[in-house]
This record gives sequence, structure tokens and C-alpha cells, in this order.
Amino acid sequence: MDFLDSLPERPVMADHDVHELRRALVTQLPERGEDPAAVIEHLAEVGGRAAVAMAGPRYFGFVIGGSLPSALAADWLTSTWDQNAGLYVAGPAASVVEEAVGPWLIDLFGLPPASGYGLVTGCQMAHFTCLAAAREAVLNRAGWDVTGQGLFGAPKIAVVASVEAHSTVHTALQYLGLGRDRVHSVATDDQGRMRAADLATVLGAIPAGAPLIVNLQAGNVNTGSFDPLREAIGLVREREGAWVHVDGAFGMWAAASPSLAPLVDGIGLADSWATDAHKWLNVPYDSGLAFVADAASHARAMAPPHAAYLEYGPEQERDEVLFVPEFSRRARGFTVYAALRTLGRAGVRDLVERCCAIARRMADGLRSAPGVEVLNDVVLNQVLVRFSPADGGDPDAHTREVIRRVQQDGTLWLSGTTWRDMAAMRISVSNWSTTEADADRSVEAILRLASIAPG
Repeated sequence: MDFLDSLPERPVMADHDVHELRRALVTQLPERGEDPAAVIEHLAEVGGRAAVAMAGPRYFGFVIGGSLPSALAADWLTSTWDQNAGLYVAGPAASVVEEAVGPWLIDLFGLPPASGYGLVTGCQMAHFTCLAAAREAVLNRAGWDVTGQGLFGAPKIAVVASVEAHSTVHTALQYLGLGRDRVHSVATDDQGRMRAADLATVLGAIPAGAPLIVNLQAGNVNTGSFDPLREAIGLVREREGAWVHVDGAFGMWAAASPSLAPLVDGIGLADSWATDAHKWLNVPYDSGLAFVADAASHARAMAPPHAAYLEYGPEQERDEVLFVPEFSRRARGFTVYAALRTLGRAGVRDLVERCCAIARRMADGLRSAPGVEVLNDVVLNQVLVRFSPADGGDPDAHTREVIRRVQQDGTLWLSGTTWRDMAAMRISVSNWSTTEADADRSVEAILRLASIAPG
């Protein structure tokens, strides 16, 4: 509780040294067990001192939410109950709670009501789950049973994605044997949105009848931009049997807001979707979400062969293992259930809209200062910033130095990136507890540190 109470004011990046951490934690395994209370006190002291205030209101790195109090409490229940949420018989409530959150989320995102769904570790495994279903479906349509026969001798699958596709999509292709270097890449505009005309050109170069998977993006990790989903899906639908997957790691949550929903116009026309709950829904790590419109393809791709010692539930019970890559798994549904019930539809909408408003506020505060340029259109919760030194020096070097100073200062934490061959600062606003005061305090700190003369 002391750590939670300290989050609003503690330095966001803890003062730590990796060598000291190793000396404190990496020891010989004791021959005899130690006092449990002493072990926990040691972990609390060493780990707590080094813990990043990632759940706090001024952590703007990557795309990371905090933990709603109700979701954190549900996570404590999850650990206490210790259910293996692979089979209904091993955790009845863990199974049934997924029956609640799945349809809630499908409705919230505007997806086909009969879609299959699975709760996984994060968007990496959500992509794996969805693209496994895609692989199964497009090869099945080509007369090949990939589940039973594997990829040896199978028709080649053409995979299309933009040059801005997230690395987790390529990793999922790598895991699935589809190859991360075989992707047909589509050019993007200055905000990272796929160009529909270039997509049409790429599709035109792929032989008619070839099994085809097209990946689209809802929320660029740098700019927050969205591919033209409706137009792109329309182009893909001209190819019979093609599959459209949407990477909506954080951008899918725009669907919860009437003012932001136009960004995801047409998203429900795709075949599969991947997103995270540990980002904008603000549940504890780890919590990813996979949705597949064709629930039968989803189950065929994920369901394991039957083992005699296992007790599967009858058809009216949900065995979670049929929809996710894991068999032994944490009961992730409880935290999602708690978050959605305590927020409600209106609360999710307000959370998303508030974070986007704070992102715009920070962008406005930064761009008003001399030598500061906001590189993106702030359409969601992502802000890209670049700094030019007053002496006319190298903006890339200066931007990286400002990022280093901010990370060391402790007022806030954010990360850097390279955008269009330029060094840039990334600000991502995803935390339920971030206020306008936190935003203003962070902007002041960034500008203060950017104004320090080199030397």
C-alpha cells in the first residue's frame, strides 16, 4: 500500500543500479529455506526501491496504462483463488466470467456479435491467435488442412502489411511459419497511414486465387494514426477468400467514444482483431484480447487434440483452452470484468476521451515554446515531439539529449523513437489517473530540461 500511495509523487524512474540489484538478488540458492516474512520483506525493500512508477499518472512511455483500483483488487482475488483457467472444470467462475466480458467487449468495439474471443497475455499473442485462425481459414479454403498436415507442401500464403506494421505482427508471422521477411509491404503517408492506392497496387501483383492475409492498423504506435479501414477492407474483399486482420493494440478503444469512432469506421468488416486490456482499459499486466469473426476457424486453429486424462466440459460450458494458445493460464477475465463493471460504457468512453484531451493539451503546451515541433496530428493519445537547439546545432542529438534528461529527472518518464529518419520524443497518455495538473507539470519539466544549454 505504501507503494500505491507514493505513485503520484515518487520519482517515476527509480534510482537504481543494475550491479547493486544483482548483488542483492542474484545469490546462491540456500540449502535450507529462509523465513518467508524475511524473504518478502527483502523483495519489498529491494524490488520496491527499483520499481518504476509505471502505474502512476506521469508515466508516458511506450503505450502503458495503470491499474484501476477495482482491477487491482480483482487481480489480488485472482492470485488468491489460483485457478488454472484452461478448463471449466478447473475454474468454473474463471470460465463464466469470460462469457460476460467477451460479449461486452465485442459490443463495445462494434464487432460481429457471433465473433469468437480469447484472453491472452498481450497483443503479441493476440496477433498469434488471430493470424493462426487466418492461416487455418485461407488454407482451408484452398483445400489444405494446416491443423492436421502443417505447412509442408501447403499452398503459399501471401501476407500484406504496411511499412508501419508493428513488430509484434511480424513476430507472430515468424511464430506461425509464415515468415516475417515475406510480407508484401504497402507505403504510408506522412502520418503512417496505409495508402489505399498503394494497397490496390500491391494486391494487384499477387496472383488471383492465392491464399491472402492483409494486416491493417488501428493506431500507429508513433503518431496514433489509423489506416483507412473501410476503404482498405473494401479493396481486400475484391479478392475471394482473403482475410483481413486489424492490429488495434490501443486504437480499437476509440470505438468506445462517439467523437473518436470515425477513426475506426468500418472496423467491424474485418475478420480478426487484436488489442490489449492492459493499455487503455487499465487492468494489471498481462491482459491481451483476440477476436475472430469466424468462431469456427478460431476454434479449429487453437483447440488441442483430446487427451484421455482431461475432463472437457459439455457444449454448454466454455473451456478457455479452445480459444487461446495456452493451456495452463492465469484467470485474466476477473480483472477485465471488474474494470468494465466499475467503468461501464460511459466510463470507458470518458477514460479514452480524457486521455486524448490530455495528449492534445500537452502537445499545445509544448509547441508553444520556441524550438519545439510537434511532428504528428494528435488524433488520439500519441504525441511526437522534436527539439531544435537555440545555437543551431543538431536537432537529432539535442532531441535525444532532452529525452535523456527527462528520463533522469524523475518528474515523468517517456521514451524516444525515430520517425521518418528523425529523432523524436514519444508521449503516450493511457493512464486513468493522469490529470491536467500532471500534464502541465510534465510539460513544464520537459521545457525546463530542453532549455538547459549543453556543456
